Amino acid sequence: MNSSLPLEAPSLSRRQLLNFLTGATIAATAGAALYPVGKFFIPPTEAAGAGGAILARDILGNKIPATQILAEQPGSRALVAGLAGEPTYLIVKDDNTLDSIGIVDNCTHLGCTFPWNPMDQEFQCPCHGSRYAPDGTVVRGPAPLPLKIVQVAVNDNSILISPWTANDPRTGEKPWWV
Repeated sequence: MNSSLPLEAPSLSRRQLLNFLTGATIAATAGAALYPVGKFFIPPTEAAGAGGAILARDILGNKIPATQILAEQPGSRALVAGLAGEPTYLIVKDDNTLDSIGIVDNCTHLGCTFPWNPMDQEFQCPCHGSRYAPDGTVVRGPAPLPLKIVQVAVNDNSILISPWTANDPRTGEKPWWV
C-alpha cells in the first residue's frame, strides 16, 4: 500500500483564475465608486477647543489669523464663518483687540443675512427693514429678538469662536438660542 502524497500540488484551474480576477475587478471598482460617496455623507471633523470652540474661517474654509482682523480700523466689523458656518461679525475694539462677543449675522425675523451700515452704526436687514444696534439689540422690528451672540477668544494668533451659554449681557436673562 502506497500512502505517500504526490509531489505535485493541484494547480489553479483556468475557471478559478478567471473567477478570482473578475471578483477582484468588481470589488476594486465598487470600492473606488463608494469611497467618494461615503466621504460626501460623513462630515469633516475639526478639532474643537474647550466648550466646543472652533477656529474662525473665511468663506473658502481657510483659517483666519487674528493679525489679519486686527489690521482693520478700530470699531470695524469683520465677517467670518463661525459656528456651523454661520456668518459672524467680529468687532475690533479701540485698543486694537477683538471684542469677546461676536454677533451672528442672521436676522431673528426670517433668518436673512444683512450688512453692517457704518454710516448709521446699525445692522440693517434689507428684507423687511429690521434694524439692530451695534450690540445686536433690536432698534426697529419686525424682528422680535436680539441677535445671537458667540464668545470670541484669541489664542496664538488663532481666533476661537464658541457658543454663548451664560446669561445674555444685553438683557441679563438666559439667551433665547440656548
